[in-house]
Amino acid sequence: MTAHNYCKGFHHVALKAHDFDASVRFYTEGLGLKPALTWGTGDSRAIMLDAGKGNYLEIFAGGTAGRKSDEVLLHLAFHTDDCDAALYQATAAGATVTMGPESLDIPSASPTPVRIAFCTGPDGEVIEFFQDSFV
Repeated sequence: MTAHNYCKGFHHVALKAHDFDASVRFYTEGLGLKPALTWGTGDSRAIMLDAGKGNYLEIFAGGTAGRKSDEVLLHLAFHTDDCDAALYQATAAGATVTMGPESLDIPSASPTPVRIAFCTGPDGEVIEFFQDSFV
């Protein structure tokens, strides 16, 4: 019996931010995501940011300070047409580079060339910029 695929792709990834306003500024002014929905007040605030192509980043207030565990959420990956420019824009907005732009081949059945870079956002979340030609 074959299972029906009810999943139609990712809708959103949610973060809980220590400094809600700084995180929203980073993702909107720094990375260009657009506010789609906002609700709540104080530590119950949340926002859904449009990352394009039906993908969203949801940010909740009320997070704790300090590095977050990378055991459950390894990183957020944003598709981009220009990995270098995306990383530059992120660092200008306050991100810390953890891996500069690199071109490499994903060793799939047919090697797939990509260009990637990593940085950390305002709450220590790991962000990847992913430039490819297979999507």
